[in-house]
Amino acid sequence: MTIEQFVAQSSGKWRSMRSGHSLAFQQFEEVLSEVVIEKLSKEDPGVKQLLESSLAKEQDKCSISSPFKMEWCAESDWEPDDPSEVSSGSCIIVPLTKDKSSGTLIRSVGYAESESAISEYSFLDDGTFTLTTQYEQSIAEERIWFVSENVRCRSSVLRTSAGSGILQTSFASEVRRINA
Repeated sequence: MTIEQFVAQSSGKWRSMRSGHSLAFQQFEEVLSEVVIEKLSKEDPGVKQLLESSLAKEQDKCSISSPFKMEWCAESDWEPDDPSEVSSGSCIIVPLTKDKSSGTLIRSVGYAESESAISEYSFLDDGTFTLTTQYEQSIAEERIWFVSENVRCRSSVLRTSAGSGILQTSFASEVRRINA
């Protein structure tokens, strides 16, 4: 699989059910989300702004491939004050290809920490997308794979910044919303 194929296959509206286990707090969390993934043009103002503010080198910017926007609205059972509280957000993601099966992702907002992030991605032989992001306080390792055209799975492991301890794990199954 290539990043272009992955973004094309991921585009659309998804219903996600994620289970997370926080080892640090010994808590289990259930999250229901609506996720929208939309392909963007390389000329999109948000893409240009992200590239200008990122650590990407000028030569890297020549390898932009399939930028996209991801929006989410999530409801968690782990909100202590109000279990029905909804968290939402969005981020722009710009892939920079190194070769057919690997590269770098520049993200306006990271997965584990709410700051911009640069991640390394690659595809395994079976098409599984792997992503590793080094944050200031942690390291996030994610995997996304398609079970079928309209079902995908996602798993993540959040480690300490030294990589020696596991802070959190999660698994999500996601089903594409199909318009009738």
